[in-house]
Amino acid sequence: MPASEEPEATCPSLWLTCQDLTVSSRGVQPPTVLQWGANKPEEIARSSLLAAPYVNGFDLNCGCPQSWACAETLGAALMEKRELVRDMVIETRQALERDGWGVGKEKDIENPQGRSVSVKIRVHKDLRKTIDFIETVIGDQHNRHVDWLTIHPRTRSTPSSTPIFGDSLAILIEKYGARLPVLLSGDVFSLSSLPLSPLLAPQPTIVTNGESEPALPRFRPSTTKLAGLMSARGILANPALYAGHESCPWQAVEAFLRHLTRAPLHLKLVLHHLGEMCGPGMGPDKNALLTKGERAQLNAMTNMCDVIDFMDEVVERKTGRKGGVDRLGDIADGVDRMKLSSA
Repeated sequence: MPASEEPEATCPSLWLTCQDLTVSSRGVQPPTVLQWGANKPEEIARSSLLAAPYVNGFDLNCGCPQSWACAETLGAALMEKRELVRDMVIETRQALERDGWGVGKEKDIENPQGRSVSVKIRVHKDLRKTIDFIETVIGDQHNRHVDWLTIHPRTRSTPSSTPIFGDSLAILIEKYGARLPVLLSGDVFSLSSLPLSPLLAPQPTIVTNGESEPALPRFRPSTTKLAGLMSARGILANPALYAGHESCPWQAVEAFLRHLTRAPLHLKLVLHHLGEMCGPGMGPDKNALLTKGERAQLNAMTNMCDVIDFMDEVVERKTGRKGGVDRLGDIADGVDRMKLSSA
C-alpha cells in the first residue's frame, strides 16, 4: 500500500482509516501485517500511527520490481538506498513507541499492544551489497531495528519465471538466521516441496475449518534456520496453502464466496480471484476445480447473481452436494448447537 507523497492522502481522516482498515466484525482475527510502499521516514511513521489500532505490524516493501514503483523510488529501488530504509524503520519504531505501542520485538510478542516493524528485500547480483544492506537495516544485533526480515532471492531484474536463487538464500539464512527471524518469499507454491522447519507445520487458516486432513502431505524435519514464509501468486491460486493443501479445495472457494456477502468486491476482482482459485494452480498439483471452458464461461459473466448461480450448479455437479455452495460453512455447527440448546 503506497504511502502517497500527498499529506492528505498519507494521513486520511480517522473515519477513512476505520473504513479502510477494519478487517472483520467476527471477533479476534489472525495477526495482520500491513505492508507499505514508502520512501519518506516521516510519512511511513505517520501512516503507521494511523493504522496501528487496526493491524498487528508494519512491513516496508523493498522488493516490488514493477517499473512504476521503481520510478517513484519505491519497492526494489530502495535496495540501493540502505540508509534511507534504515531511517524509515527507525522513525516508524520510535513513533509507535512514543504513541504507547509495544515495539520490544520478542519482549512484546504476547503484548496486545505489541506492533512489529519489518522489511522485505530482494538480493543484488553481488551478494556483498545485499549483506551491506542487511547489516545497515538490522543495526546493532543486541537492539536491532527490525523484528524480522523477508528475503525474495531474486534480483530486481530477474523474471518470476526464473527459479529463486537458492544459493543466495542459503548464504543469507546461515548468516542471519540466528540473529533474527528470516522468512522466504518467492516460489512458495507447495509446502511439501520446501525444506521446512517443524515449526512451520500446516495450520488451520481463515478458509479451512481446522479439521484433520489425513491425506495432506507430512512435513519433513529440517535443520534450516528459515522461520517463515510469504506467498503472493501461490496464495492467490490456493488460499488454503498454509493449511497444507497442495491445490485449492472447494472449501476455500466457498469460504471466499461467503466472505463476499459480508465484504463485497467489484465483479472484476471476484472473477479474477475465482479464476485463480479454480485454475490449475502454481504448485506441482495441477488439478483444476474448473475446466478451461468453464473458467471462460465464468469470466464472461456480467453480474454476481449469475456468478452465484453458476458456482451453485458447478459445486453440486462436481461434489454431489445438494444445493451447491455451502452458505454456512463453519457457522453451521454453531447454528445446530443453538437449535439443540433451545429444544
